[in-house]
Amino acid sequence: MHIEPFFEPKSSTLSYVIYDPDTRDAVVIDPVLDYDPASSSTSTSSVDRIVSYARERGLTLHYIMETHAHADHLSGSQRLKECFPEAKTVIGARITVVQEAFKSIFDLPSDFPTDGSQFDVLAREDLPLRAGTIAIETMFTPGHTPADVTYRIADALFTGDALFMPDSGTGRCDFPAGSAEQLYDSVQDRIYREPDASRVFVGHDYQPDGRPLQFETTVGESKRSNRHLRADTTKEEFVRFRTTRDRTLTAPELLFQSVQVNVDAGRLPKPAGNEIRYLKIPINAFRPTSQGDVSLEPTPR
Repeated sequence: MHIEPFFEPKSSTLSYVIYDPDTRDAVVIDPVLDYDPASSSTSTSSVDRIVSYARERGLTLHYIMETHAHADHLSGSQRLKECFPEAKTVIGARITVVQEAFKSIFDLPSDFPTDGSQFDVLAREDLPLRAGTIAIETMFTPGHTPADVTYRIADALFTGDALFMPDSGTGRCDFPAGSAEQLYDSVQDRIYREPDASRVFVGHDYQPDGRPLQFETTVGESKRSNRHLRADTTKEEFVRFRTTRDRTLTAPELLFQSVQVNVDAGRLPKPAGNEIRYLKIPINAFRPTSQGDVSLEPTPR
């Protein structure tokens, strides 16, 4: 099985093309649609690199897979669907919880579905997927969001924002319905129960101290040296660290733009009467709580 990484530097996001060199069956994980907040304009340069790579190798793209509804970049899934119409979009079945939470925040239309039907496939733990010769298993790994999943393909785990490179730690847990307690359990009871030799491919690499890009580690190395969550880290230690750290973090630059697009499977809003598309940016919709998570209540004026 071949795994090809693609790095989008503005959001430090890793996307992956996974394919069988013999059959050319393929899947893509976490593609990025470029978005410039200053001009509020999208472009497809990042995802088109994936399109070109797949076409040059004659790949049959079966699935476009999201590890969760991202809060730092817009999904490029719909661009891939345009280029590979037979490919199906996939996300964890618990996306419904995220859709329900954000429907009211963005005042989405009353008929906006919160049943996950915007996606072609809702991934479940009890229902392995087949992409031709590629077998895919899903592990629910909530914490960063309630809907995060890790995909297992052969000996490779695609952990999204649950687990990063050892020197970068774990994802934050202060989004609505995020939970440091759940993330601890997801890593310790699911990811760290995999064989030590299992490869881990991360969803972001922030290149601490300016080091070169890294995107692959192992379960064993993470258990020994992940700076936030080792195998011997207690839940109390992790929850205290994670909630304290999250209080110091600013919101992702593209939080509002990303989430309202990504809960709709990467679709941009429909054009208004003037044929222009509009994103909604709520004001004072989020504020930190004393527990370190994020409240949905407006900030007092």
